[in-house]
Amino acid sequence: MKRILIDMDDVLADASGRFVEYCVNRLGRSVTKDLLKGPNWAAAVDIHADTVKSWVHEPGFFRGMTVMPDAQEVVKKLMEQYEVFIVSAAIEFPNSLKEKVEWLAEYFPFIDWRYIVLCGHKWMIDGDYLIDDHEKNLSTFRGTPILFDAPHNQTLEGYQRVQTWRDVERLLLPELLPNP
Repeated sequence: MKRILIDMDDVLADASGRFVEYCVNRLGRSVTKDLLKGPNWAAAVDIHADTVKSWVHEPGFFRGMTVMPDAQEVVKKLMEQYEVFIVSAAIEFPNSLKEKVEWLAEYFPFIDWRYIVLCGHKWMIDGDYLIDDHEKNLSTFRGTPILFDAPHNQTLEGYQRVQTWRDVERLLLPELLPNP
């Protein structure tokens, strides 16, 4: 079986949506995902970067993310034809380790714990495909990198880009789709 590696934040879990939620609920700012486009969205919405950085260190930040639309259904289908690993660079934010495991257990209970890799970086992980939202992970990957669309990667070029989990399905499971 070919192996697919799937990132969590802004791929399976809506990290950008969580930042919007925090901006609205904690700062009373009317923020949309469109305002998050670009590498320094905190400045674009007039929030000090240290405030944003503090959120990812708070208990509950990662646990409270919502699931990206169609992710659960498509990942289940992928698992029928591929060896699927969830790979997240979670060590940078220590609270995220436990929270990500709990989040996966709730929303993706069909993924065995042995197929979850929480690491500091992904360059040593091997597979046929990597679905990720960050160039730092895709650029060192030896297989086929797939860029999952996110507000912060809008100017990134040179990778196969997918906008949604339905795009992933069309790309990696075309034989399962009905004929038009």
